[in-house]
Amino acid sequence: MSAPGGEPHPARPRVNWRKIGLFALSLLLFILALQLLRSGARALVPFVREGLAVQNGANALGFGWLFAYVALSGSPVAATALTLFDAEALDALGAFAMITGSRLGAAFIVLAIGFVYTLRGHERQGSLAMGLLSFVITAAVHVPALGLGYWMLTSGAFDWLQPPAGQALVSILDGVFGPVVAFAEARLPHWAVFVIGFGVLWYSLSLIDHALPDMRLKQGAFSGMARLLYRPMVTFGLGLAITSVTMSVSVSLSMLVPLSVRGYIRRENVIPYIMGANITTFVDTLVAALLLNNPRAFTVVLVEMLSVALVSLAILLLAYAPYERAVLRAVQSIGKSRRSLAVFLALIVAVPAALMFVR
Repeated sequence: MSAPGGEPHPARPRVNWRKIGLFALSLLLFILALQLLRSGARALVPFVREGLAVQNGANALGFGWLFAYVALSGSPVAATALTLFDAEALDALGAFAMITGSRLGAAFIVLAIGFVYTLRGHERQGSLAMGLLSFVITAAVHVPALGLGYWMLTSGAFDWLQPPAGQALVSILDGVFGPVVAFAEARLPHWAVFVIGFGVLWYSLSLIDHALPDMRLKQGAFSGMARLLYRPMVTFGLGLAITSVTMSVSVSLSMLVPLSVRGYIRRENVIPYIMGANITTFVDTLVAALLLNNPRAFTVVLVEMLSVALVSLAILLLAYAPYERAVLRAVQSIGKSRRSLAVFLALIVAVPAALMFVR
């Protein structure tokens, strides 16, 4: 079929009902998981405070960091931090620190993907570069953001900024998911309800990843963007945008590994991209705070996003050139030999483990 001028009609995009159905299912499971976690979290208060001895911000930081390693994802750990805060197993500073730890742990996933590429025969430094960049940049931004966020939370600077009351939404959620939660509570111990809730949360976030449209950057299209990618604010915005759509920093950053290996993108060009991705990765955690209908939990996540955003913008606008050089030197030093890489891997396990013993 042709248009009046002889030109063929452009093909209409086909609706992928399977992906739409998957996305709807993932959202329902996400909400159910939060309800299960919220129910089971109350029974874990003694375990978190006494068994794991999470008594301060340092312990919570280490706990979230190690938990993300085990879960191979940061988002379910961040959402779990909110349910523990809602159950008063953690205070606001503890929840804030645990969410920060979840981001540090999640940065390891991109490094793990780089190891897979190395095992498949690709050059080691090129394969691991994106993972090392992800970890170094995440740590370099989130550690100073911890101090800024601590001030914001203790000063109450953003306590006034609260979402509108969601009692009607809570009533609807209780009506839809309440019977399922009650069924689980009647037949299982609370700790098992919590474990099942975490499993459902992890699975729902995985389903969201599968429900998203394929985001593959072709070589021709990518090379056409090359000039724009030399501008830090452009790649910063790109990281913000892609991660806000995927709601997963692991997905948006993992895209960079094959592009880097094939030489489509230079390491220095993705530094602002990673910084942007580390801000909007909290979108799903912010949604979780709204669904819990806990105004203070919303404030914790908002402060997390604002502190990371302010530190990132300060670097981009005031000290980007020396910051870029320092990051690239650090990555080069870590990846230059197997010994230095082994020391680095030992440190990123030993540090969060040591934080668990700070008193």
